[in-house]
Amino acid sequence: MSGGVDSAVAAAALRAQGYDVVGVTLQVWPTARDDDRACCALSAVEEARRVAAKLGVPHYVLNCQEEFRRAVIDHFISEYRAGRTPNPCIQCNRWIKFDWLLQRAAELGADCVATGHYARTIYHADLGRWSVRRGVDRHKDQSYVLYGLTQAQLPRVCFPLGGLTKPAVRDLARAHGFRVHNKPESQEICFVPDDDYGQFLRQELPEIATPGPIVDTTGRRRGTHPGVAFYTIGQRRGLGIAAPEPLYVVALDPARNTVVVGAEADLRRQRAAAEDLVFGKYAAAMLAEPVPVLASLRSTMSAQPALAHVEAGRLLVTFQEPQRAVTPGQALVCYAGEDVAVGGTVIGP
Repeated sequence: MSGGVDSAVAAAALRAQGYDVVGVTLQVWPTARDDDRACCALSAVEEARRVAAKLGVPHYVLNCQEEFRRAVIDHFISEYRAGRTPNPCIQCNRWIKFDWLLQRAAELGADCVATGHYARTIYHADLGRWSVRRGVDRHKDQSYVLYGLTQAQLPRVCFPLGGLTKPAVRDLARAHGFRVHNKPESQEICFVPDDDYGQFLRQELPEIATPGPIVDTTGRRRGTHPGVAFYTIGQRRGLGIAAPEPLYVVALDPARNTVVVGAEADLRRQRAAAEDLVFGKYAAAMLAEPVPVLASLRSTMSAQPALAHVEAGRLLVTFQEPQRAVTPGQALVCYAGEDVAVGGTVIGP
């Protein structure tokens, strides 16, 4: 229970269905922002307690700061150091909410972990496999950040809001008398003060702010950057380069401390490849030959037609049309049909 409207309604829905509900709030970061839009704010604990008390269910706060630091913060820093753009929400979901917390739930004798994510799960009896399925509300669907759920974990998770829309959830919260019914959406990076990830990186890793050259795709120097980690593929603003045509970051080379810029056309790629695969509907053997999928490179991106297959332990995805800003460090999630996740991975160089 994050102290927001989604987890509050999820708890209420399970309680109404007769489940024995225990509310849990995770204490993940001691310097988390304390405002209405921060998902891990200190005030969120009090909001979660109020909801639990109103529902008549017990509520506990679990300290997982060390685990969060190791799985999310350290990963966030190391990825930027390597010139990649990580998604900390995916790391948090994968290793904290649905790994560490499932282990704690098992120790307490709980059957499953439920959250307020807008997603669903589905069991494919013919394949003997589970997968994540998109939520009914496509504007709020969070299946993209949940691709990391494994076959062992999927039977033990529950998403009560998967079949609801956000407006319906707010109406239910209002009907229950939850004062969080109109609470603003939480920020994605809860541990970064004022959403300034650059300042956060400077504090955590001062040496990351090392100036270097900005060059174009021909190798000609076009400017100077304050640190490779402060740029991401597809970025246009903040380059400080006067040019007759729009320039975008098309590549990052941390080994040479270089940012490469180019035209919009230079951003487009038809293929993406990566390791560290998590398989949903299909097992690795089922992807030995190319399989038609719809693939997303970002959580807000409409899934695009592609072919996916596994080769030498790597997932290779070839899009029907070249895609803009294939960004190392971001997740690549593949879907079968409209809404069933085949699996996913983190995009490599």
